[in-house]
Amino acid sequence: MTHDQIPIIDKDNDHIPISPAVLYVGTPIALITTLNEDGSPNISPMSSSWTLSDRVVLGMSSTSKGRENAARERELVINFPSPDLWQKVESIARATGCNPVPLHKARIGYEYEGAKFERAGLTPQKSDTVRPPRIAECPLQFEARVVGIHDPGADWPDDRPEAFQILETRVTKTYAHRSIVIPRTDYIDVQKWSPLLYVFRHYFGTGTELGRTFKA
Repeated sequence: MTHDQIPIIDKDNDHIPISPAVLYVGTPIALITTLNEDGSPNISPMSSSWTLSDRVVLGMSSTSKGRENAARERELVINFPSPDLWQKVESIARATGCNPVPLHKARIGYEYEGAKFERAGLTPQKSDTVRPPRIAECPLQFEARVVGIHDPGADWPDDRPEAFQILETRVTKTYAHRSIVIPRTDYIDVQKWSPLLYVFRHYFGTGTELGRTFKA
């Protein structure tokens, strides 16, 4: 059968066009730790990231203190929380390290917080290859350096009060809690590790394993 012979459904009544406010179909939440100008740590919750080889690409708001710190210091830690930490993540969801608080953030309830570790009840843990601390409660931690910063392509919508930047980072060291590592290997036990997911602004964990790819 050639391409022009493939039957195409003209109308599909099971699918309807929608205009969702967000497009977070389900991505892991990361807590990005960076250093402020005075050397104090900052935590930025975010869920716009993807990985390829030793690179992790982050999409961060232009008004984020974490983005500002990462662009200046070129170092950060990408900490991945487990589902049981969702309330700690939410406790700093409205907190920003920017002082004064950007107007568009203040309008939706953000407030300045200079001590996010204390506010969330999280514990700073010394890093090895970068200066920002890891988060002890997060089972998976990537120390990383910023190797590229990119502006978004095309036109950013006029109705958005802030833009964003794409930070390309290179992982310099990976830490995993021993409880999620297969003994005597460098492999994550996927039966024991479950990332905290952000699905259309709701928190979820993962379910049971359905199968594995041929590369597993």
